[in-house]
Amino acid sequence: MNEKLNYKIKAIAANIRNTRERLNYTQEYLAAKLSISQNAYSKIELGYTKITVERLFQIAAILETDVHELIDTEKVAAA
Repeated sequence: MNEKLNYKIKAIAANIRNTRERLNYTQEYLAAKLSISQNAYSKIELGYTKITVERLFQIAAILETDVHELIDTEKVAAA
């Protein structure tokens, strides 16, 4: 169970990173929008930091996407 959860966390982090890169946004840009350091933002994309639902919605809004797109763990396997 724990292994499956870790996979999903990493998949969501990868979705966030892939969406950011597709929009040509830098980590610095997202970090500034979220009022956190670039290092703290990097840890989100690496899956090291557990994020709240509120933070997930903030990231989705900045990336101009639906939260569902970010939490779709099947999308990563296909990418």
